[in-house]
Parts: sequence; C-alpha cells; structure tokens
Amino acid sequence: MNMMKTQKIDPITLQVIRGSIETIAEEMAHVLFRMSFSSIIRESEDLGAGLFDKDFNTLCESESTPMHIGSIPGYLNGIKESLDDGEWFDGDVVVHNHPYYGASHTPDLAIVIPIFYQGELVGYSANTAHHIDIGAATPGLIIDVPDVFAEGMLFAGTKLYRKGKRNDTMWNYIRRNSRAARQLVDDIEAQIASARLGAKRFKELLERYGKDLVFSACNQLMDYSEAMLRQRISAIPDGEYRAEGWLDDDGRNRGQHLPVKVCVRVIGDRIEVDLTGSAPQTPTAYNVPFEGSTKVAAFAAFRKLLLDTATSPSRVPSNQGSFRPISVIAPKGSIFNPESPTAAEARFTQCNYMIDLIMKAMAPVLPEEIIAGSSASISFASYAGVKPDGNYWVFLEVNEGAYGGRPQSDGPDAIDNLMANTRNNPLEDLAMHIPMICERYELRDDVAPGAGRYRGGIGVVKAQRILTDGIITHESERHTNVPWGIFGGKPGALGKCDIYNVNGGETRSMHSKFHGLAVKKDDVMAYFSPCGGGYGSPLERDPQKVLDDVLDGFCTPEYALSVYGVVLDLDAETVDLAATESRRSRMETSA
Repeated sequence: MNMMKTQKIDPITLQVIRGSIETIAEEMAHVLFRMSFSSIIRESEDLGAGLFDKDFNTLCESESTPMHIGSIPGYLNGIKESLDDGEWFDGDVVVHNHPYYGASHTPDLAIVIPIFYQGELVGYSANTAHHIDIGAATPGLIIDVPDVFAEGMLFAGTKLYRKGKRNDTMWNYIRRNSRAARQLVDDIEAQIASARLGAKRFKELLERYGKDLVFSACNQLMDYSEAMLRQRISAIPDGEYRAEGWLDDDGRNRGQHLPVKVCVRVIGDRIEVDLTGSAPQTPTAYNVPFEGSTKVAAFAAFRKLLLDTATSPSRVPSNQGSFRPISVIAPKGSIFNPESPTAAEARFTQCNYMIDLIMKAMAPVLPEEIIAGSSASISFASYAGVKPDGNYWVFLEVNEGAYGGRPQSDGPDAIDNLMANTRNNPLEDLAMHIPMICERYELRDDVAPGAGRYRGGIGVVKAQRILTDGIITHESERHTNVPWGIFGGKPGALGKCDIYNVNGGETRSMHSKFHGLAVKKDDVMAYFSPCGGGYGSPLERDPQKVLDDVLDGFCTPEYALSVYGVVLDLDAETVDLAATESRRSRMETSA
C-alpha cells in the first residue's frame, strides 16, 4: 500500500476517481492498438495497459487479454533489480522483457514511464504488447531452442530515453536485430505514446484532486476489491481440491506426455494454488515464467470464477486487491517455474490448461460457477517468408477455440477462452498486407461437441495458404487429451493440424507443436481447434435444442438418437416427444 497520508473518501468521489483511472487505462490501450502497425497488436489487441503506484501495486488496467492483466507488477519488480543507472529520472522510458526478471515471456515487451508529480516519484504508467519478431531463432515464435538466449533480444531495465534524451544506440540495436524492424520500432513508439498519455492524464488527475485524495481513493479501491474476493472465498468450504491431466509433449520429445497437477487449498478467506507434481522443466521453450505468467494465470482463474461481471452484483475493479488473496506454489525447476537460463517463450497452452484444471478441481464446491473442459489450448501460429527484396514478412495469428458447457447455457463456439480474448485478424487485412490467403474459416463439421444438458462449444477450422516459400511455427495442445465433460456430460473433441498443398500431394498430420517448419508456395496449414465438453446429462437436454443442432449440422440424427435419446421427424422438422420420453427412460434404466 502507498505509504502516505490516507483519508476516507465518500462514495461519490470514490466512484469519480475510479471512473477516471479506469478511463485512463482504456484510453492508453486504445491509443496503443490504434497507433500500432503489426496486426497482432492493431487488430488482435494482444496488449495490456495501466497505472501503478510506486510500490508496484496495480491501480487500474485496461480490459485487455487476461494474459497481460496482472503481469506488469512482475515486470516492475524485475526492473527494480536491473534498472540502468539504478534509479528513475523524469523523462525516462524503459523497455523490459526478461523472463527471469519478472516478464511474462520475451515477445511481450513492456514500456514503463515513471510519473513524477511536484518533483516526487509517485507511480508508473506502463503497458505490454506482443511483438511479431524480436530476433529469435525462428521468425515470430519459437519452441525447440536450447535456452533463453535463443529467444531474441533480452531487455532488463533498459532505458530507451534517459531524462528525456533518446538513446539512439539502443534504438539502432533494436532496428538491426529484428526480421520485422519497421513494425517492431513503430509498435514500440506506439507503446511509448500510450504510456506518456497515461502519465499525462494521471498527473492531470493529481492536479485536480490532489495527491493524497487520489491515492487514498486508489488504496480504498484496492481494499474493496480484496474484500470482495475474500468474501467470495470465505463462502467456499475449507479444504484441498485436486485435478490433474497432461500436456501432449514439449515440442521435441514426441509421445512423452507432461503431467500437470493442481491442488487448490481454500484456507479461510485466501486461496493457495499448488502445482507440485507437475512436469519438470523441459529442454525446449515450452516452460512458463513464474512471476509474469504462472501467477497471472492463477489470478485470472479466480477472477473468472468468483468475480465474473455477469454473475456479480457489482463490477469489482481489476486492481492489486483482486490479486492479494491468491498465492501460488510451483517448485523451482518445474515447467511452471523454470530455472535460468531455460527457454520459456512458449507458455500459452500450459497457462490455459492450468486454468481448466483449476475449474475442474473446484467443480464439487462451485457447481454453478464452473464450466466443463474447454479447448484450453491457444493455437498460436507464426507464418513467415522472405520477400524478393530480401526482407522478411512475418504474420502472427491466434486461432479461436471453444468453451465447455456452462451451468445455464451451451459453451460458446469459435472463441478465445480462459486466458485469452484476443480478436481475430480480419481476412481482408491479411490479404492486404501478407502473401497469404485464407482457404477455409468456419465451425468444425467433422466432429460433434461434447453432449450434455448444455453442450460444449464448437471449435473453429482455419486453413491458411502461404503464397511464397516460407516457415511456420505452431503452438497448440489437446491433440491427445480431450476436453472433459462434467456432471454427466460427454467429452468434447480433440484438436488436430494438417499441412497440405493445394496442387496435390499427401496431407501431413502434424503434432500440436512444431518449430521452424519449411513450407512451399501454396502449402496450407489447416488447424482444427478442440470442441468443449458437455455440462450435465445429455438426456436432460431440451429436445428442441437437439433438433436445432441437427438442423444446423452440429450433430447427426443418429447422434441425436444414440446420445441424446431424441427421436426426430426430419421431414416435418419436429421432435416426436412421446417416443423421445420413452427412449430416454429406457436409456436411463440401462445406464
């Protein structure tokens, strides 16, 4: 908590301050994605932005992807250990991305600007954004590399500006060490503009209301978020709640599953997430930085479960208070807490799967809050090639998945889930800027989603054709571990990935992760994301909804009969209710 004179703020003023700082964070995010050049920031909005006090507490953050929310305090602590000159000056701009100094992973560069008010350092304006290439071993993304130094440029408390003076040597270094230098530099400039705006707006707020009032309000808001989360935790019976599963492989050692074990301890009004027993760190980049990603995934899981805006009586601010009741244990040297210099760039799917397991573990005591197994994978693909002029083109894409069935409704189809909510990249934008064509983009029609009272969501299939020779790297999961059904629901469907050429030849079935694959002109990568599991018994599903699914092509009449026990008259497009009731009764008896 900020150590300064505090005062009790009346509710109206408190909401004015809250609205002001949250608007600042959203404006920072808006400026960042509007000014950026690479599609992963400009269109997908893979970013986070906010304000922080001098003790690194999150005062507010933009409502961006959960992979970024809660990560910046880790960056700030890492900067404290590594800062150029060892101190902050007015006019400084710092870039930071070192995973062993608190960063989420290397492509997520943070830009941090100190906020000085009347000559005193009072806080920080900061943002993070995912960059398309920082000079790693392969373009865009990496998996099978030996150590963190193969992940590209590492910045630890590095000043791009010192006392307002531009460090041209560092800017030239950045420009000369990326395959997409123009986009990288321009996107960093957009981050700087965003952070400067945040600092400017916050100082205007301090000028208007005074430092003591503003920070007293911020502290009160953090205490409120903490109290609301502790109140929800207190309603859960104390105990240990466990779930476990596995990840496909580490991107190199095929067929060797990686165990993931989650134990959630509810202790009064706090929660401890213990990952002991999960796989040892891998020899590839398929590891998770502890401070910037593992802890953030736990924060995201319980914010979703206990502070969801749609199910809460009031919206709880996303600030440091909502992180305080959650602690995380991951043994040093494990996949969720690797030791330096182990590579740790490919950390997406592990975080999503960890959240999925947390929900599974909490199902017995939170049946109305949890959902069935989701795709929980995050398909992240990098496409790259060399232009005739010798320069690279690089494109990053996050593909959608699907949620599991929910307590009151079906799982949403074709959507980012759990720890991601990046937007899809418009196909028109792709065609305008990148030598690629989308051959297919639609809901999967080769499998049925998990059956249940509320069925699982349907995954997406996206097929991208590359128009030059090039390189593809792909990270995903759940090619061997199907999303589970819950409370009698059926499992969903596995993901898969194929490579083929539009001019003929064999179709190659790919592993969920592959690194630096050389492809030819007109090769296509077709990704099929997993489908979610079902919630509740399929025999309890509204027969009309089963008919709708059949008419929409989401399942076959035979599936409706054998799994849901629903008898259809497809000519009349109606349900035979009497025959359905009789069949379901027989199915329940024989079960």
